[in-house]
Amino acid sequence: MTTWQQRADVVVVGTGVAGLAAALAAHRRGSRVVVLSKASRAEGATATFYAQGGIAVVVPSTDDTVEAHVADTVAAGGGLCDVAAVTSIVADGHSAVADLVGAGARFDESAPGRWSLTREGGHSRRRIVHAGGDATGAEVQRALDHAASTLDVRLDHVALQVIRDAGAVTGVLVRNRDGLGVIHAPSVVLATGGLGHLYSATTNPEGSTGDGIALALWAGLPVGDVEFIQFHPTMLYGGPGGGRRALITEALRGEGAVLVDARGVSVTAGVHPMGDLAPRDVVAAAVDARLSQTGDPCVYLDARGVPDLARRFPTVTAACLAVGVDPTVAPIPVVPGAHYSCGGVVTDVHGRTALPGLFAAGEVARTGMHGANRLASNSLLEGLVVGRRAGSAAAGHAADAAAPRAVVDPVARVAVDRPALQRATSRHASVVRDAEGLSCVAELLGTAQPLNLDSRNDFEDAALTVTASVVIAAARARLESRGCHHRADFPDVDPARAVSVDVRLDADGTPVVDLPERVCC
Repeated sequence: MTTWQQRADVVVVGTGVAGLAAALAAHRRGSRVVVLSKASRAEGATATFYAQGGIAVVVPSTDDTVEAHVADTVAAGGGLCDVAAVTSIVADGHSAVADLVGAGARFDESAPGRWSLTREGGHSRRRIVHAGGDATGAEVQRALDHAASTLDVRLDHVALQVIRDAGAVTGVLVRNRDGLGVIHAPSVVLATGGLGHLYSATTNPEGSTGDGIALALWAGLPVGDVEFIQFHPTMLYGGPGGGRRALITEALRGEGAVLVDARGVSVTAGVHPMGDLAPRDVVAAAVDARLSQTGDPCVYLDARGVPDLARRFPTVTAACLAVGVDPTVAPIPVVPGAHYSCGGVVTDVHGRTALPGLFAAGEVARTGMHGANRLASNSLLEGLVVGRRAGSAAAGHAADAAAPRAVVDPVARVAVDRPALQRATSRHASVVRDAEGLSCVAELLGTAQPLNLDSRNDFEDAALTVTASVVIAAARARLESRGCHHRADFPDVDPARAVSVDVRLDADGTPVVDLPERVCC
C-alpha cells in the first residue's frame, strides 16, 4: 500500500558517474530531475568513488588516435564488441572529460595545461588521465557531487520497481523512511552500478547488488553479456574474509610493477605477448591457474621498483599499510576479485532500452562497448559519455510524453540466503566455471523463497537472486571460453559463438536464454 506520491520529468536511480552525468544533462535541458540513492550517506557509496586508475581518453596533439583506442578496446573484447558503439563512445570521450573539467575536476598534469598520461593493461598508448595519483574516481565523484549539489538528490530511497503502463514507463515505486511511495515520471534512467556482491569478496562498494539488472528484468526487458564478469587480477589479499576489498590499480603494472608467485616466478611469462600488461581476463586467468597449481593463497605484485611509489599511488599505499604491508619494501599480496560486469541491460549508445522511457547507463548497461571483457579505464569513459547522452535523451522523451499516471500493484519477489549464494557463486561461477558447478548454483537458486520488499536488505537479496539466475543461465549456455568467461569443460574459443546472448524472464520468473541462430545451427 503506497503512502505518498510525487511527480518528476526524469528519475535517475544512482549517484555515480553515469547517474550524475545523466541527471546534470537532463537538468540542463529543463527537466524536473529527481535522483535516488539507496545509501544513507553519500560518501563512498558508489563504485566511481573507488576507481583508481583513471579515464581512458584520446587526447588531441598526442600520438594517440580514436582508431587506436577502438582497436585496443575491440581486441580486449573477445570478438563481441559492437565496433560502431565503441567508435561512437571513444570519439566523444575527450568532449565528455572536458565537460567534467568544466565542472571542476582536476587531473594530474605533466606540465601546466597538459594532462599526465599513464598506460594500463591492453592499451597500446599512454592514454589514461588520472587524478591524485591513484584517486581518479574520488576526484570525478567530488566534481560531479559539487555540480549536482543544486539538484534534488535523495538518500535512503530504494527504487523497488519500474512501473510501466501501455508499453511505456510511468514511474518508479520507491521505499523511503516514510514507507512506500510512487514518483510519477515518463522517463527513468537506471545507473545503479554493478553486481560485485554476488560474490563473497569484491572491489565494489556494498551497494553493488545488481539492482538495475533486476529492475529491468522485472520490467520485462532483456539483459545481455551478463556471463562476462571481469575479475580484476590484483585485489588486495588481507587474509580470508569477504566484503569489499581494496583494488590494487593496474596502473602500477603500467609503471613497471611485476606479478610473481611466492617463489618469485613470473605469473604471466609465456602466457601473452604483453605479459603483465595483457588484458585483465588473461592476467586474472593466469593468476587463478598459478594458485590452483601451487595451492598458495595469493600471488604478489612487486612494485618496489616503481619510482616515487608512495606519492604516485597514495591510495594503494594506504590500503597496503592498513593490512601491514609496506609496498615500498615488500611485494603486495593479491588475488583476483569480482570487479566489473561487462554486460547488463541492453541499450543503444544513448542509453535507450526497448521500453520507451526507460534508459540505462554505466556499468548496469550493455551498450556493446565492452564485449566479453572490459579494457582498463574504459568504465569511467563510458559512464561519462553515455550518462550525459542518456540524460539528454530522457529529458527529450519526457518533454514529448503525456503526463503519466502510474498504477502499481507491488509484488512479492523471491530470494535465497545471501551468504549461501555468495559462497556458491564464489566457488562455482567466478574466474573459472564448469557445468557441474554452475548446476550447483542453479539448484540453490531453485530453493528461493518469497519475501516482501520491506527493507533495503530485502530488496538487495531479491536483486542478487534474480541477477544470479540470469548470470548462471547465460554462463551455462555459453559452451566456450571467451573474454572473462572461462569454462574448464570448454576451454577453447568457438568461432560460431562470437555473438551476444540475451536473457529475459518468462511469466513465471524463469530465465529464458535467447540463443542466436548462428549458435543454434
